[in-house]
Formats: sequence, structure tokens, C-alpha cells
Amino acid sequence: MNNFDYYNPTKVVFGKDTYERIASEIALHTKGKNVLITYGGGSIKSNGVYDKVMASLKEYNVLEFGGIEPNPQYETCMKAIKLIQENEIDFVLAVGGGSVIDGTKFIAAGATYAGDPWDVLMRKEGCAFTDSLPFGTVLTLPATGSEMNSGAVISRDELKEKRTMGGPQSFPKFSFLDPTVVATLPKRQIANGITDAFMHTLEQYLTYPTENKLQERIAEGILMTLIETAPKVMEDPSNYEHAANLMWCATMALNGTLRAGVAYDWATHMIGHELTALHGIDHARTLAIIAPRLYEVKFENKKEKLVQYGERVWGATDNKAQDAIVKTKLFFESLGIDTNISDYDTNNADTPKIIRQRFEERGWTALGERGDLTPKEAERIVEMAL
Repeated sequence: MNNFDYYNPTKVVFGKDTYERIASEIALHTKGKNVLITYGGGSIKSNGVYDKVMASLKEYNVLEFGGIEPNPQYETCMKAIKLIQENEIDFVLAVGGGSVIDGTKFIAAGATYAGDPWDVLMRKEGCAFTDSLPFGTVLTLPATGSEMNSGAVISRDELKEKRTMGGPQSFPKFSFLDPTVVATLPKRQIANGITDAFMHTLEQYLTYPTENKLQERIAEGILMTLIETAPKVMEDPSNYEHAANLMWCATMALNGTLRAGVAYDWATHMIGHELTALHGIDHARTLAIIAPRLYEVKFENKKEKLVQYGERVWGATDNKAQDAIVKTKLFFESLGIDTNISDYDTNNADTPKIIRQRFEERGWTALGERGDLTPKEAERIVEMAL
């Protein structure tokens, strides 16, 4: 087991009929009365979440900022930062899925930053977020785990860039998780959420064998629960128990628990981010496209763990490692997810080369759990996925 620090200060309020507690949670973190609500395309106003949240905030002065995109855009977030600074906002409440929450993390940190927040995302020397406005979340889509971690991904389409951020200042103070919202989601979003949670788990599990037995069993438990739950929640998202299991799996997959003391990969995510930037493919779907090919290219590195994954999670008995890869791809496809780039954009001939060049320019020459996935291998993985 590797040395590790574990820190997660986010309070989770899980279950139905809990939104009336939002105001009391905010009061624990600010004496101010000016609250900014952030959200996405406005579905919260048709699914009942908005009305419940506003009822809880009746004693607060509430401003709204909507329109945060899937893959939140830097330019959009900067408008929210300006709104905060002009109105002396005391607390920010993200009401939405992972993109809204990611955008809000950047907004809350950027609002207190004296320089250009893009410099932080570009990792310019001496530039870092060290403070943030306090913020909380009301989760409406189980997927990214952003409701209980400090990480975020911000896009800037004009530059064809996606950049990550994080740090202890960017943990939500609290997150409300009500599984009943799953019943209001389109099947595409539910499928994306299942895939995202599954891949977050694999990125921290499918590396090489360790003696960290607890983390491995927790990861396997999440994977097996998602496999069992996926067809049920896709068929009947209004079933509370199925929805609750999906929501908690998605949160547990990326709240820091699985990464404690183990090696982790994230190369699939790094390549996937580029597919989103170049082709606009949903983040979760880029992971389903890339992961099986990455496992093929890095097969010898991952073979021992692929065998364990095949045995314990999929019940494989023959050709266990290869069977695990095949069953993983079929699982994504069973959710209605296409697993080739050409299924989304046929203008892709230069994509492998562009991704290799980007990785080289950024110095991303040694990715993965062993630090040996090269830009040339990333190019090959993408070629296999065309």
C-alpha cells in the first residue's frame, strides 16, 4: 500500500425530501444573505427541483446564473464571476450535474482570484487558486462525482482546449443527493452517468496488482453494483432503490476513497478530453470509445489486473484478460453507447496525429500508472478507435 493523504470535508445529505435543509446548511458557512444559484439549460425549472430549492431559500437574496454548458465554457464562467463581483455574493449554490458543479468550482475560485483565472488552468508559474467563495451543490445527475471532490474540467472551445483544476479550496461545503431526480432524466444522460462512474472506478483499479485489498474490493463492489443496476435503472429510472444505488456508486467512484494508497491511470480521460474538444463527443462516451483500445495497447502492463477484473467482476473463466476487455465494451454498448469515433464524426482522419502533437507540445510523454504511455501510443489508441 502506498503512502497517502486523505481529505474530504464535503457533507453529503442523501435521500428524498431533504431540500428544506439547504438554507440551514448555507447558514453554517456564511452570515451573508446574497446567494447565487448556478444551473445549466433550465431543466431544473421543469422537473420541480428549482421550486423546491427556491422554497428553501426564501430568506435569502437570490440571483440566478443559468446556461452553464455540458463541458462548461471558460467564457460563460467568466460572466458568472463578473456577476458575483458586482453583487457581493456570499455563497454559490450549484444546482445541476457534473458540468454545472465543475463550472461552479471554477467560478467560486475565480471570483476571489486577483489575476486571470485562465493562467491557473494553463499551469503558469506562480499561478494557483488558494481561496474560493463557499459553495454547495444540489445534484441532479449522477455521473461525475464532482459533488464530493475538488476537481473540475473547464473547456475553451475557441482554443480547442480542456483544462483541469482542483485543490482543497474547491471541495463543496455540502451536497444534496436526491435519487428521485433520476426519474426525470433522458436515457442518454443516465447511460452517460453509468459509464462515467464505471470508468472513474476503472481508472483507479485497472492498473497493476497491489496489496491494498480494501480499495480493490471497494472498487470491485462499485463495478459489480453498476453492472447489476444498469439495466434496471435504464428500464425503470423511477425505481428509487435502483436510482439510489446508481447515485451513490457515482459519488463513491470519485470522492477520493478509491485512490487512497493505490496507483491510478487517467490516460483514458486525458485522451477522451481531446475527443470532446475536437469532436464535441459527450465526455462519458469518449471514455467508452478509448478504454477498450487502451487496454489492448497496454495489455501486457495491465494483464495481471485484467485477469483479476475478469474473474472477480465478470466471472470470466477462459481468456480472462481478453474477455474482460470484450465484456467491458459490450457493457457500454448495452447502454446504447456507440464505441467508435466515426459513429459521432466522420471527419476524423487527422485526429490521431493532432492528439499526439498536443501531448508532445504539453510534455505529456509519460502517462498512465507506470508513466510509460507515450504520445505515439496515444495516437495508436485513437487510430484503433476511428
